[in-house]
Amino acid sequence: MAQGSTVIGFELVLSDVDRGVYESLSFKVAQHPSETAVYLATRVLAYALEWAEGIEFSQGLCTADVPAIAVTDRTGQLQTWIEIGTPDAPRLHRASKAAPRVAVYCHKNAQAWLRGLAGHTVHAPETINLFRFDATFIDAVSERIERRNAWSLSVTEGALYLDLGADGGRDGESLVGSVERLSWP
Repeated sequence: MAQGSTVIGFELVLSDVDRGVYESLSFKVAQHPSETAVYLATRVLAYALEWAEGIEFSQGLCTADVPAIAVTDRTGQLQTWIEIGTPDAPRLHRASKAAPRVAVYCHKNAQAWLRGLAGHTVHAPETINLFRFDATFIDAVSERIERRNAWSLSVTEGALYLDLGADGGRDGESLVGSVERLSWP
């Protein structure tokens, strides 16, 4: 953890009907002082949507050679490289050479980013999965992150249903959004 980071706790009940994943997760995330709440919300939701045995947040946001989130197998081999935001083509090229699967979760308007990727040579673009969160949803989630969070996330057909405050803090507050799969340019 970087010095000055804020540690934020999550208790998350995940019901991902699309993938058949039903888990109760308990984890902590270090929010770097330069990290926006929107970026943090995107990281946390990407972690949930990609949850698999061996998933971990990276140690820092400024490390060029590691993903924001990684899934490794029992032998320590990198299986999935997960990026947040709008990584450039050279970073995606490096990621797709390092892992059999790459996922990118964008929280911004993706059109300019996708146009910027077009025409660049990227290793195995078919292994790169691009997603974009609904901006209104991600903004609403980011405004509600507290030091301790108890959430319930249901995912079905790309729709996200997030219930906040399962511990009584924000009891009854629900947000609905979506995650859209984008096409490689």
